Amino acid sequence: MKERVVAFIDIGTNSVRILVVRLNPGSFTVLARQKEVVRLGEGEFTRGGHLKHEAIDRTVLVCHHFVELARSLKAEQIIAIATSATRDAVNRTALLKRLKEEAGIEVSVISGKEEARLTYLGVSSGIHLGEKQAVFIDIGGGSTEIVVGTQTEFSFIESTQLGALRISSLFPPADKDGRIHKKTYAAMRAYIDETLIGTVQALRSFRLDCAVGSSGTIENCTEIAFRLFHPKESQERKKILGRNDLRKLIALMCPMTTEERRKIPGMNPDRADIIVGGAAILESLMDMLGLDEIHASERGLRDGLLIDFLKREEDSFPIHDMSVRRMSVLRLARLFRVDETHAKTTAHLALALFDSGKKTGLHHLDDRRREILEYAALLHDVGSYLSFNNHELHSWYIIRNGDLLGFSEQEIAMMAYIARYHRKYLSPNQARTIRDLDAAITHDVRILAHLLCLANSLDRSHSGVIQDARIVRLTQRIAYLELHAANGCQLELWGLDLHTNDFKRTFHRALDVKVHYSSSDSL
Repeated sequence: MKERVVAFIDIGTNSVRILVVRLNPGSFTVLARQKEVVRLGEGEFTRGGHLKHEAIDRTVLVCHHFVELARSLKAEQIIAIATSATRDAVNRTALLKRLKEEAGIEVSVISGKEEARLTYLGVSSGIHLGEKQAVFIDIGGGSTEIVVGTQTEFSFIESTQLGALRISSLFPPADKDGRIHKKTYAAMRAYIDETLIGTVQALRSFRLDCAVGSSGTIENCTEIAFRLFHPKESQERKKILGRNDLRKLIALMCPMTTEERRKIPGMNPDRADIIVGGAAILESLMDMLGLDEIHASERGLRDGLLIDFLKREEDSFPIHDMSVRRMSVLRLARLFRVDETHAKTTAHLALALFDSGKKTGLHHLDDRRREILEYAALLHDVGSYLSFNNHELHSWYIIRNGDLLGFSEQEIAMMAYIARYHRKYLSPNQARTIRDLDAAITHDVRILAHLLCLANSLDRSHSGVIQDARIVRLTQRIAYLELHAANGCQLELWGLDLHTNDFKRTFHRALDVKVHYSSSDSL
């Protein structure tokens, strides 16, 4: 597949979003990701399903600007869809006609279940579920989509006519300043609960190991709750919204004016007038399903459009065969033009050292650390794209800021530091200066970084001459390493010798190396 640029536009009830990507064989690069609030559905739900002319004007104008952005980035194809506000509108033909004539795009109006499917694709492609089954909740402006699924497939899908803008329109504040009285909120909740009864009954027959939420409502509530209730906790906590925190947040926001809500730390000012309506939907679902917490995701429908597109390009993007993590790592490696042959050889050797080292008792790290080592090995040279000199420092920065999907921030930090020290010894004193990780994890990073250091030395010539490397025996003083090589490997042995003292400082044993060649028994 030749390189090309594709844009995806999502025309929602509250906002219009665009994603522009450059597609390369086996990878893609995000060129632009923007959102503009247009309030397309404003007034629609209380005036017989008619879109306001002003709302149509705003939407067409933003779409025109987004199309210009896509064209400036040389987009060859623009895929545009519209959701709840448009599909429910009596006068949607007028909107679609103006979008075609004035913005230059053909817009497909998708069903609620298709919206749910695409949102699930977008969110699930950015998280790591493992064997878990999750309930995915997306609260939009006009509808709420609910999906039950694993990492790769869904077993339940539903779209309900509940959204932050829709509920806020149906249950407006009694006061002009935006305060929401207890009776209003109670009526809001009663309406939501009644609407959700059938959906919740169906959901109770599924195993729900965790909950994942997307959309502006859930993202914004999670951000605010973290700032107000957990400001000193780790960044991992920043993406989790507890049910008790949501209740406290709603109790705090209801008696406030809209202007007071806009001043809440973390509040998106454009959402201050409708956030209580969206929060009420989330609270209802968490109460009725017994969800104690929900994990917030920044991904959504526009990401799902991209994933759906890539699935149709199966020859160039074999995403069915890859986990979210692996696809994300390979995408970053290809973006920075890593020598994939060397990266894969280094990863193979690092894992061989890890597995044989664990078997002989050299270390006691688990398979989670093994996976982190593999991905760090695949990315260890990513910084060479900027400069070979001190490229390990560039690798650290790129991994930390590379938008890797499916990893926790702690796991990303681990990979970054393992790559950072793939050429030199990470001492205990240096490890103690790493503030991102606690002492137990820095101990693991020291071990993994040294295994990567050895593996990198064993492919110093980037020729793959060392085919296998294994710790075959361990005594109190010596670790015996066997190498299998196709032919002469003096450069690799010299590189390995540079790190034997570091091996002893890390594992408290000397390293005894023996090489087996394919053409002779040993050296």
